[in-house]
Amino acid sequence: MRVLVHAYPWDVLGDPLFVGRVQALGCDGVNLAAAYHTVRAATPWHPERAYLDARHAALYRPVREEAWRGRRLLPGPAAWMDDPDSFGTAATTLAAADIPVTAWTVLTHNSRLGEAHPDVGVVNCFGEHYPWALCPSRAEVREYAATLAAEAVRDLPLAGVLLEACGQLGADHGGHHDKTDGAYDARARRMLSVCCCGACRAEWAARGLDPERTVRELRTAVRSHEHDLDPATAAALLAVRHGAADELRHQVLAAIPGPRVGLHAMPDPWATGANPGLTPDTGKEVDTVIVQCWPTGPESAERVRLTRRMLPEEVAVGAYVTVLPPIRPDEITPHVRRLAEAGAQEIHLYHAGLAGPHRHGLLAEAVRAAKTS
Repeated sequence: MRVLVHAYPWDVLGDPLFVGRVQALGCDGVNLAAAYHTVRAATPWHPERAYLDARHAALYRPVREEAWRGRRLLPGPAAWMDDPDSFGTAATTLAAADIPVTAWTVLTHNSRLGEAHPDVGVVNCFGEHYPWALCPSRAEVREYAATLAAEAVRDLPLAGVLLEACGQLGADHGGHHDKTDGAYDARARRMLSVCCCGACRAEWAARGLDPERTVRELRTAVRSHEHDLDPATAAALLAVRHGAADELRHQVLAAIPGPRVGLHAMPDPWATGANPGLTPDTGKEVDTVIVQCWPTGPESAERVRLTRRMLPEEVAVGAYVTVLPPIRPDEITPHVRRLAEAGAQEIHLYHAGLAGPHRHGLLAEAVRAAKTS
């Protein structure tokens, strides 16, 4: 059983005790953020700050002109970091202490680029743009993601790469003072997560759908519980999404040959977001599929079982587990053991920086539970 913990570059830099705490956990490495979305993060271990405000999505490496010349889509620099190569410095620090580092790289979740270039973003059936979501049906988005991944891992002693948002994002997104929770049921949110941008509509038409009629059907399905999409229409829409996700993954992996590849995903083929739905081809290209298992109930173990059945035997299944509230301390050990029994071969723990003194012991407990399962 492999166990890896997540961290941000600012958790490593400026905190001389971080490396020792990770070594004491007995884990197998760190998933370190190399390209990440907007976040306001607590820093309970840092000796000089309480929070870090990452005001937009950024690449935590130098944004090199020669790599991005002529591109309209390019990552923003992490101006809130003193070190222009904060990921590189943090990764090298960990590697020097014999801690393997995986480059945790977020691809299509970028509000900065979505706001600046709405033509490459996801659009719902009401014509509303989702600025946090870049649509992988756009060749420009796929090229951006491939270059981002290549620049994240460039010239570093890395054990692997972990791809998040390697597909389409949808309606569910935690925005500032979000007031959408509970307004639409899961079925309606699925319809509101179907991208209706020009590139996706063109792919629909190539598969025999009338784009205008399809948009009307999606709107009706959102508003009426009695109306659902025709199965053939639904299959074509899903095929377009999966085709774009596959092409995105192909281009990203072609840009980063060599390292072990982990992929955040979900067994629900319609899933969007940080963990997009598995496609029939996903298991042919990656080493591990990591599924979200934050809930400590039986649904997470069932998600692991289902993912195991969907993947080739040689592809590992990882379970993504949090030790942060509202998880109760007494839930951690039994939860990890259930996931192992369900077929999880890796445990990915969230989060070595966010779990402060009152929660850090739960990381160690989770590691012990995984290693003895």
